[in-house]
Amino acid sequence: MVKDLLKGKRGIILGALDSNSIAWKVAEKAHEQGATFVLSNAPIALRKGDIFELGKATGSEVISADLTQVDEIEHLFEDSVKILGGNIDFLLHSVGMSPNVRKGLRYTNLDYNYMMKTLDVSAISLHKLLQTAYKMDVINEWGSVVALSYIAAQRTYSTYSDMAQAKAMLESITRSFGYHYGKKKNVRVNTISQSPTVTTAGTGVGGFKSFYAYANCMSPLGNASSADCADYCIMMFSDLTRKVTMQNLYHDGGYSTMGISETLIQSCFTCQGECFDDIAEKELVMGKKKKE
Repeated sequence: MVKDLLKGKRGIILGALDSNSIAWKVAEKAHEQGATFVLSNAPIALRKGDIFELGKATGSEVISADLTQVDEIEHLFEDSVKILGGNIDFLLHSVGMSPNVRKGLRYTNLDYNYMMKTLDVSAISLHKLLQTAYKMDVINEWGSVVALSYIAAQRTYSTYSDMAQAKAMLESITRSFGYHYGKKKNVRVNTISQSPTVTTAGTGVGGFKSFYAYANCMSPLGNASSADCADYCIMMFSDLTRKVTMQNLYHDGGYSTMGISETLIQSCFTCQGECFDDIAEKELVMGKKKKE
């Protein structure tokens, strides 16, 4: 395996909650690859305390920051530059939260105040980060910004709720701001659309176990783990991807391109087609009744 891909690079990693978090794995991998960085999360998330253990393990300082507040983002950048001894080369946005999902509100009965909070925390926060960094000029030439997305931005997952809109907005901001930051300082801005992943946030979505299993059956390479995603993020932070920007990059074992798979047919449909026969028969009966 290539070593020191990020040697000499400085960054900020946002969203590490516990050892299951993708951001946590990214921090561990970035440390292994020679990077120095600051860890950050919202004040309420820091109460859990795990992130401070990660800070000790990677020699990183932890800064509290509410990404919905521009003044706190400004302080985050100012403090990070002082701690790291210069501007940053990479930034990970691994932040997402939906009060509607947490409270179990169905998509057809959303609380709109909660929805605005979902969009602010999960998507608009990326714009606030990029705009503040752009104005303060804190990202170095050829720097890399990565935000984590999910395929629900393009396809309907009935229990993903308003997070689907948040991810769609996140990807749109990536494209729009990626142009401006690319023109100004060759900074790349991309999203990674990850497989369903066993994280604290991911498993909070209704029906997670079912669509995790479904995606795993559909993907020729199987679901990508949080550690796999961390490797991909490291590559995106490195100089090996200097010409990749404004992209939504699928990291899902091939799931996003699949229609149906033999594994799904053979392993997941344990009824061996009997349920299909029953459904087809019912539809035929209903069709006859309608004609009559």
